[in-house]
Amino acid sequence: MHTELYTDGIDEVTIGGSIVRVDLVSLSPTERDANNAPKKVFRQRLIFSAESFANSVEVMQNALQGLVDAGVVQRSRPRAPMVAPQTSARVEPASSVSDNPRSPNVSTNFR
Repeated sequence: MHTELYTDGIDEVTIGGSIVRVDLVSLSPTERDANNAPKKVFRQRLIFSAESFANSVEVMQNALQGLVDAGVVQRSRPRAPMVAPQTSARVEPASSVSDNPRSPNVSTNFR
């Protein structure tokens, strides 16, 4: 049997040398932040080599394009590019402009 893990999204991507760490989170059913939105709760970490991370991103981009082509999701306005220095750093996406005050990375269970 294979273990499956549900995640509401990625909270943080950390690059240290040639290692990329991706923190997976779920939204808490009980804990709320100051805006009454569910708090993110760390669930598990994925650890990649830089090369395997790059390959994984390519696979996810292809999957996303398939969802867009099927009309399942719509692409939002382009975001500013992310730049990671060559040393250890935290990389976060640029903030997006949206009329929706909630994060786009929100489970349909909490809408």
